[in-house]
Amino acid sequence: MFYPPIAMNSTIRLTLIVLPALAGVLFCVPTVPAQSAAAAKPSVAEALAFIDRAEQELNTLQIDQARASWVEETYITDDTVALLAKASDRLIARQTELIGQARRFEGLPLPPEAARKLLLLKLSVGSGIGVAAPSDPKLRAETTQKAAELDAAYGRGKWCPDADPEHCLGIDEIGVKMAHSRDPKELAAMWAGWHAIGAPMRSDYARLAELSNKGARELGFADTGALWRSQYDMTPDEFQADIERLWTQVEPLYRELHTYVRRKLIEKYGDAARRPDGMIPAHLLGNPWAQEWGNIYDIAAPPSGPLPYDLGAILKARATDAPHLVQYGEGFYRSLGFDALPETFWKRSMLSHPRDRDVVCHASAWDIDAVRDVRIKACFQPTSDDFVTVHHELGHNYYQMAYRNQTFLFRDGANDGFHEAIGDAIALNVTPNYLKKLGLIDQVPPLSADIPLLLHTALDKIAFLPFGLLIDKWRWQVYSGQTTPEHYNSAWWALREKYQGVAPPVARSEADFDPGAKYHIPGNVPYMRYFLARVYQFQFYRAMCQAAGYKGPLNRCSVYGSKEAGARLNSMLELGRSKPWPEAMKAMTGSDKADASAIIEYFQPLIDWLKEQNKDEKEGWTLPADPMK
Repeated sequence: MFYPPIAMNSTIRLTLIVLPALAGVLFCVPTVPAQSAAAAKPSVAEALAFIDRAEQELNTLQIDQARASWVEETYITDDTVALLAKASDRLIARQTELIGQARRFEGLPLPPEAARKLLLLKLSVGSGIGVAAPSDPKLRAETTQKAAELDAAYGRGKWCPDADPEHCLGIDEIGVKMAHSRDPKELAAMWAGWHAIGAPMRSDYARLAELSNKGARELGFADTGALWRSQYDMTPDEFQADIERLWTQVEPLYRELHTYVRRKLIEKYGDAARRPDGMIPAHLLGNPWAQEWGNIYDIAAPPSGPLPYDLGAILKARATDAPHLVQYGEGFYRSLGFDALPETFWKRSMLSHPRDRDVVCHASAWDIDAVRDVRIKACFQPTSDDFVTVHHELGHNYYQMAYRNQTFLFRDGANDGFHEAIGDAIALNVTPNYLKKLGLIDQVPPLSADIPLLLHTALDKIAFLPFGLLIDKWRWQVYSGQTTPEHYNSAWWALREKYQGVAPPVARSEADFDPGAKYHIPGNVPYMRYFLARVYQFQFYRAMCQAAGYKGPLNRCSVYGSKEAGARLNSMLELGRSKPWPEAMKAMTGSDKADASAIIEYFQPLIDWLKEQNKDEKEGWTLPADPMK
């Protein structure tokens, strides 16, 4: 979890605006006849002083907000919720004021570093609630209220089977049940039940989009989607084109995986999985949103056999507790040459669920003071998933510690996809070779065991790619006006059909609002970062393997113990956001472009195998007529 620079309190405003006026009174400074002092063009020196003061104050305010947020998530009471709300409201209110002050310096011939800081300050608008807000106080209050109501509506969402209020299920319980149920009727009921929570959100979401667009346009952006796409050191149109280029690289692999999984589902469920258009019913993929398919590995597993080992069973047999789990992850980073975690990490992190209070267990990494107070908040269990999660979350912490010497506005990932990709790139190193070095398995399985491992990985990482792409594509269409409220749901399913090749298990209409059933929509969390992270992580992983001098199949590489790989990684991490992301990418990979070819190289053995499995199958699916025409 991160706290980007979003606002300041009133101290700087008094310094910049009130004090010059007072100086004119106290010292009888004569008025300039042709031009007031307030309207005089500011100097570069003034701009640099403004940035310096702003960063100092932002740093202090961020620490306060981070501490309030940590307490609220690890000790949930009415009081801690109120304290966090107050801190967040203060930050959001000051955000617009600060950006307004910074406009005085537009057009000045600033040094590149200063110009970048002012740009990042402008782009931070809305980071407290996910969207921009109008400057009008009443409209800003309405924006924050709508955002809070939508977030709460999702959090309160329940499905009550048979309309029994005594046995209602939240999304966590539904997710677990959908992962394990193999009854298509039960799965369809759970899918429809959860998606019903979206319908009441439609009008509030439409109003929030309208308000957000107003705020974005006040800042000079065409709409909120353009504001989001401007975060990537290129124009919004260039970014959109680059995303499509990356998708073109990975789409053939996705279609092979889709074809194979569709056949295995039909073998399992018969007519319940068979559709004449070749799409896969969304409720059969082991996940409420069909975004990742790893939960149906038992259905998709190759005839050659199950996975060669059960890491979760090994960890449980060794009575691995949460701190020991984290020590495995820390050991990986230390083997690359990074420092040990600070002592405060072990004292202040929440690694297990406390017995005496409510907490938010969703795993997240925290940087409290931008010095050394990094933490993890999670409720770890000795499972294979949590073993991987530890390596991922520590990636955030080591990134945070690496760029701590940057000034405030540069203390972040090169772009939002980088932060997610670092931990995932490290997690790709959780290979049989690595597990053997840790003594968790006795021998490395033969190459023939790679297909089950690669298939299991692809069911999550490759299956996710089109979903990661379409979430924000839908929102960009909403914000631009291409998709109007009366077509929200049909446009949503048109994108899901086009990119994922999945279809709803029951009839849908504009009485539904299925986007609302995915947290990141009502929560206003930009989603393209996750698509980018799935691409970047393989690119970073390959670069580390090359630095380590690894030779062999990419999917078998682990850079555990390689100081050369650690140095390559750190050369990128320590830049933070001080340089445009292509420069950070080049420091790591030697290329200044995102490139999905590492994904293809990693999964090449699986690609060859899938093509053989699919040789008698019809690939792809048929799209229905465009509902917008």
